[in-house]
Amino acid sequence: METWVIPFEPQPAPHEVDGAFPSPFEESGPHALARRAAERMQEELRAGLIAPGLPTSLLEGAEGGKMFGVLVVQASDGRFGYLRSFSGMLAGRWDVPGFVPPIFDRETRARLEPEGEAVVKALHARAEALRTSPELAALRADDEAREARHSAQRAELRARHEAKRRQRHVRREELTASAALPETTRREALHALDQESRGDKAEWRRLEAAQEQERQAIAPKRARMERRLRALERLRRIVSRALMKRLHDTYTVPNARGERRPLRALYPAGAPPSGAADCAGPKLLARAFAYGLRPVALAEFWWGAPPLAGGRASGAFYAACKDKCGPLLPFMLEGLQVSAHRAFAPPVQVSTGLSIVHEDAWLVVVEKPCGLLSVPGKDTSVTDSLLARLRARFPRATGPLLAHRLDLDTSGLVVAALDSSTYAALQRQFAERQVHKRYVAWVQGHVRGEHGTIDFPMRVDLDDRPRQIHDPVHGKPAVTEWRVLERGEGRTRVAFFPLTGRTHQLRVHAAHPLGLGAPIVGDRLYGHPAERMLLHAELISFEHPGTGQRVTFEQPAPF
Repeated sequence: METWVIPFEPQPAPHEVDGAFPSPFEESGPHALARRAAERMQEELRAGLIAPGLPTSLLEGAEGGKMFGVLVVQASDGRFGYLRSFSGMLAGRWDVPGFVPPIFDRETRARLEPEGEAVVKALHARAEALRTSPELAALRADDEAREARHSAQRAELRARHEAKRRQRHVRREELTASAALPETTRREALHALDQESRGDKAEWRRLEAAQEQERQAIAPKRARMERRLRALERLRRIVSRALMKRLHDTYTVPNARGERRPLRALYPAGAPPSGAADCAGPKLLARAFAYGLRPVALAEFWWGAPPLAGGRASGAFYAACKDKCGPLLPFMLEGLQVSAHRAFAPPVQVSTGLSIVHEDAWLVVVEKPCGLLSVPGKDTSVTDSLLARLRARFPRATGPLLAHRLDLDTSGLVVAALDSSTYAALQRQFAERQVHKRYVAWVQGHVRGEHGTIDFPMRVDLDDRPRQIHDPVHGKPAVTEWRVLERGEGRTRVAFFPLTGRTHQLRVHAAHPLGLGAPIVGDRLYGHPAERMLLHAELISFEHPGTGQRVTFEQPAPF
């Protein structure tokens, strides 16, 4: 075997090797052989060393961990082994002993990258120097002070004019009501009030004109500097895009048929995302093709601290990314028999009934089992859901029924309204945060502290739906209170009290370092999959729309 290949010892039995290459986008976990290779690599990482001179502690810093990959291959002599790789660079290096090299043409990149990066950095430095220059800072400070002064002047004049307007209104009513006052005198007095009103309007126009004149005296100089700053930033973006285009042209992507294609030809409009072809999977396949090795199965896993946005757990396996590898890997695998990609499907539910906790003329409270959808999914072949069961059980109910939802993997209490007015009343309570909920979960590891509040914004990961990520810029507020209930061997039982209702809020707040830093046990998206996720909505309390009384329903967790 080639020196890149780590041989399997013992060699796999014939029944362990499938004929087709498993889809790299498979969400149900890697092939058994690829898992075996990955777990062997994870044992080495657990021992504290990635490669000579590279300790695994490098992956625990603020920048987060790294996605690693293994590719099981078969050599021409029939023996099996595996290749190893990592996404992007590791500790600022493309080449690390024991890991396959990148795909790009080194000689061409070595000519392009230093000079191009130097130009981009120089433009960035010029823009930063202008952005932080004392002159621009002084102009902005003067502008802000002037605007604050102008705002105060307008507020003071507006208040004075409003007081005079109220006085004129009173005086007009007095003049109109006075029967003893001669008509000529009344008209003259009313005319004087109108003149005063016109005088106030003229005074306001004079103030606006004076302020605009002062604004125009300062604005042009600041505007010129800011136009120059925007021009520098625009030029930096243009040069950066041009450099990226030239760097992308250093990648020629092979496939199993022996064909080769420029990287940009594989992406819409010839614009690959940053880091395309630098993921672990493409590097592994390219090296296998280069040495005439037959790819058998691929596995990718995260190791180390989660990324800043969250959504990754150390040691967990992940399907190939859709944004970078979605257009790339299908081409690379042309010429191989590849298994069809199977999207995650809910487990088949044995029961089709409802576990009713409470029922009256207005609403029903049910316990949703883990693995049952709250509402029908996009896959039309899956017809079972909590909503479908409620429709069958309450055919005369009107409106949307479900007042809220639970994730597929979460069990617990759900409230359904049997008529539209009850539904609307419950929705108002949810919107105004008058509904109180308590969840219970087992999380992996030891949670620091006994109670607290988790508060950071979240949004969907546009490149990896349905995962949610932390995003301080575009995320929506998400707040959860928590309290430790019990500590077990390697686990902590926690009560969660969500104050907002974001998708996957508790799962992300549990797993992310800004939260508990401890994924919920069995969480296939943010932790490690298991038979079920140990998260249960055990209590819900709200004002009953029909009776006006506060009601509380509780159902202990089944774990």
